[in-house]
Parts: sequence; C-alpha cells; structure tokens
Amino acid sequence: MRVPHIYQPSDIVLNTALYLDDDAAGHIARVLRMKVGEQVSLFNNQGGEYLCEISEITKKKVSVTPIKFEDKDCESPLQVHLGQGISRGDKMDFTIQKAVELGITEITPLFTTRCGVKLSGERLHKKHQQWQKIAIAAAEQSGRNIITIIHPPIELHEWLAQPSDELKLTLHPRAQHSIKTLPEPKKGIRFVVGPEGGFTDPEMENTTEQGFIDVRLGPRVLRTETAALTVLSALQLQFGDLAL
Repeated sequence: MRVPHIYQPSDIVLNTALYLDDDAAGHIARVLRMKVGEQVSLFNNQGGEYLCEISEITKKKVSVTPIKFEDKDCESPLQVHLGQGISRGDKMDFTIQKAVELGITEITPLFTTRCGVKLSGERLHKKHQQWQKIAIAAAEQSGRNIITIIHPPIELHEWLAQPSDELKLTLHPRAQHSIKTLPEPKKGIRFVVGPEGGFTDPEMENTTEQGFIDVRLGPRVLRTETAALTVLSALQLQFGDLAL
C-alpha cells in the first residue's frame, strides 16, 4: 500500500513528535481513517521528505514521530512560470492541478480583456487561497516535495512587463517557431496562455513589445486548459525531465 504523502508547513525534526496542522490532520483522521502505528510521508517545502509513524489520533489532533529522512528530489531541472488567463468554472482549477503534476514552478492567474471572470476583494482572496490549496493537493498526489507558487492574480499587462531573464513564449497559430526550434533556456521559461476567448490584437501586440516569442503547437485550435498543459508537456519533453 502506498504511504500517504502529505504537506506539513512547519519544521520537522527526526525523533521529535509534532502535531499536524488542521488540513493534514483532517485528511489522515477523517478521509484516510488511519490508525496509530501506521506510516505517513511528510514534506515541508524545504526539500526531501520524512517517513513518520502516527503516535496519536483524536477527533481534532494527529501527532506523528519522524523516523527517517529521505533526500528525495523529483523536481524538473526546467523552471517554468505560467501566466494563465483566468478561465471560467473549474477549468482554472483543472489547469493548476495538472500543471503542478507536470512540474510547473510558478503560476500567475491573469485578468485579460476576454477572461469573463470578475473577482475582487474578499472573493479574490478566497479564490487565490483555493488555487494554492489545489496546488498543494496536486503536489501531495504526484509525490513532489516542493509546492508550486500560485501568485495573486494581476492584470496581463502588469505580468508581461515584469523584469525577467527567462525565455518568454506565447502561442500563435501562424508563428514561425515551434518548441523544437527554440534555443536552450538558460534562466527558465515564462509562457502566457489566454482565456477561453483568447487574447485581443492589442494584447498580442503587447506580448511582442515585451519580448515574448510566438510559438505554434500545431494546426488545431486548443482550448485554454489544453493549450497550457500541451505547452508544458512539450517543454518538459524538450528541455525538462519527461521522457518517451
């Protein structure tokens, strides 16, 4: 049976019992229904993971004792930052979840002309927290020990103008470049994907003005969530750690 892999945002010290935070404790006690003596694997976003034995379970608390540290690293050598036009419904959740599984490093949700999603104030704050929790759950499921950073949503033009040494990419059906023709990225990759309605012409012009290279994926038009994951898969295959 696979040992559950769970995020614990605290210091972890071998042979020193610790109480898990509410999310981790609830998952172990109420979802997995684990018992004292069973083992879990904890990670705290500082690299590696800790094999732990459950020492106490109550309705509100779970205590574990770390018994072994494993310096496990399954992070891609390719650093990738996705700027994703915010999509409706659960499409954004899906994109974040699968991008984390594919090894994305950072994601910035973007407000664009055609994104069709209106968020501000407390609703925006709660949605950002929800997206970060999705990233944490995807890291747990996929065995990653580093949490993808989900940045607070900002306007497209703000993100495009951020100083960066990364190789910058955007999608265009008539682009001259494909993923295979790109130069080796020395400082990682930053790529931007529009929402369901795509980018407007002025937004596309802005990507060019800010040094983004147009790339094409193929002859078919892809939905926003498909486009982001296809680009990421192709980049990981070409420059990262995916293998055929």
